[in-house]
Parts: sequence; C-alpha cells; structure tokens
Amino acid sequence: MAKVKYYYDSENLAYRKIKTKKRHKFAYLVLFLVASALFGFVCFVALLNTPYFDTPKDRLMARQIENLKLNYEVLDKRIEELSTVTAAIEDRDNNLYRTYFNISPIATEERKAIVKDPNRYAELQGYDNTKLVATTTEKVDILSKELAVQSKSLDAILKMAKEKNKFLSAIPAIQPVRNENLKRMASGFGYRTDPFTKARKMHEGMDFTAQTGTPIYATGDGVVAQADATASGYGNHVVIRHGYGYETLYTHMSKYNCRAGQRVKRGDVIGFVGSTGRSEAPHLHYEVHKEGKVANPLNFYYGNISAVEYIAISQIANQENQSLD
Repeated sequence: MAKVKYYYDSENLAYRKIKTKKRHKFAYLVLFLVASALFGFVCFVALLNTPYFDTPKDRLMARQIENLKLNYEVLDKRIEELSTVTAAIEDRDNNLYRTYFNISPIATEERKAIVKDPNRYAELQGYDNTKLVATTTEKVDILSKELAVQSKSLDAILKMAKEKNKFLSAIPAIQPVRNENLKRMASGFGYRTDPFTKARKMHEGMDFTAQTGTPIYATGDGVVAQADATASGYGNHVVIRHGYGYETLYTHMSKYNCRAGQRVKRGDVIGFVGSTGRSEAPHLHYEVHKEGKVANPLNFYYGNISAVEYIAISQIANQENQSLD
C-alpha cells in the first residue's frame, strides 16, 4: 500500500492529503527510466573494459593473436635451422671454396652486418608481443644479409671456376707428338751443340724425332696466330696463342693442318712432322713461351705422363747433346 503524505493547512488548522498531479508522475517516471538507462550504459561500458567480459569479437581476436604468436615461434625455430645450414655453407665457402681459389675469407661481421638504426623496428613497438616480433624480424634481416653475401660469393667463385677451367685447358700440358716409349726425345731445353756450326748455343725448345708425316698435336686450347713458312730457319711452322701469357711454337713441319685465326683444342692435329727449314733430320722443334720469355717445355708435361715417366724424360732432356736444328 502506497504511503499517503499530508501537509498542514494553517488557515483551516487541519491536515490535508498531498495530491500528486499526473504530469508530475509522468515526469518522475521518465526521469527514472533515463537514469536507469544511463546507469545501465555506464555499467555495460565498464564491463566491456574489464577482462571478465569478452565479446565474441574479442574472443576471436584473442585466438588470432595466440595463433600469430605460435606462428612466430615456429618461424623463429625455422630461422634458427636455416641459420645453422647457412653457417655450414659459409664455413665451406671460407675454408674450402675460397681457399681453393686463393681468395680471402669473408669475415663474420661482414656477413651478418645490418644497418644499425635505432628506429629500424619502431613500428613494431608498443604491442604485447613486441619483443618476439622484433627479435624474429631482426633474425630474418640478418639471415637475408647472410644469404645475399653468400650468393654474391658463390657467383664470384663460379666465375673463377669457369675461368680456371678455361685457364687449365689453355696451359700447354701435353707432349706435341705421341711418345709412349719416351724414345722420341732427341734434344732438350738448354745449351746444346749446333749441328751446323758445332758451336755451343742456347736451344730454346725441345726436339722430338719422328718419321715424316707423324701427327703433331696442339698442347693446349688456343687460337692459331701463324701457320706459314715466313720465319727464317723454321720452315713450315705454327704458332698458337693460348692466352694467359702462353704461346707455343711448332717448327720444321712437312705441312700444317690449320690456318691463322682458327681456334684449336688440346689434342687437335695441327700439322705433321717434317724437316723443312734449318733442320738436320725429320723432327719437331717445340717451344713454350710465357709472358714473352722462353720456358722449358719439360715443366708442362703433366697432362699425359706419370711421375716415373717425367723423371725418365727429364734425364734424357737434360743431356747436353747435339740439337737437330
């Protein structure tokens, strides 16, 4: 039962009921409803900002964050594995590949160096998992730098390997005539007796005796610079420029089997033994030039003879006998 309120009427000396007007009742009701709604809204906002009340969207975002965190941890482990593999490649690069080609190793600081910028990861700061994300990002940057340096190093080594194969193919490394039994060596490099003047003079090549028509082989890859009989005393002769400072000369041929400007490979037949020019008997006079200076051809016969054969041919070549030209 609602309470009845009274007021004292001093004129009539009596208590009278307080009658509330309908419009006042309606105003009170509206005020109450507004206050209740405002209070409810404030409580709702307060609940939204507490960890005790999550909306479906909040729960979805939380799961996504945990999933991303897990992915970062997996990525971090993969980066560690890749770093281990990269370190092994770098070790082989420094201690095997670069050593083989006589190149200075790349320092670890150079391989792992990245630009030191305090603001480099500024956009990653201010989050719950900032440390994890920033650390992983830095590892990726370092790994990328290592791979870039390693790729550049391997490119340089590959280029040198191709160049070295080319260089090894160009060196005059075989005997210019077949000499299985080592009996074709007639005269070696050094001072010998001239067959015509009988004077002792420098013999700048090696003489191989053979029947006329015996094939003569290019001792290394190169380009034929001369194939003619214009040089005095050489008769029919061939000059091959191998590059890298090497040049070989083949003289007294019965005929040549190449032309100037022709590219030849080691083992190609470039002519045939003869006795043209200043020659006492059918033979091949063979010379090796390095950087414009004559070199002992004996030092280059590693391509087709064994160590024992090398010693035997060396003993024959070093005998001071009479040359054939």
